[in-house]
Amino acid sequence: MKNTVEKRATILGEYIAKNKTTVRKAAKKFNISKSTVHKDVAERLYYIDPALHKKVKKILNVNKSQRHIRGGLATKKKYLQINNNYHPPNLKLV
Repeated sequence: MKNTVEKRATILGEYIAKNKTTVRKAAKKFNISKSTVHKDVAERLYYIDPALHKKVKKILNVNKSQRHIRGGLATKKKYLQINNNYHPPNLKLV
């Protein structure tokens, strides 16, 4: 069992590093929970492959710093789809 956890952590780390993706997208791709992905790449990968962990950690930090922007864009998109006439104040439509 432990070997499969180590393999999964390595595979997830390689996927995130290669595709520069989020924990959420990796979880969806491999059909596992976000909590499992985060635990594997943030904690377990450190002991399995420190170099890969370092690469993944940088990507996760970038994602964390951008999440408030992504959330705002998602909200904007939601309301634009609900009402095509909605234009948020002080924002240009892209």
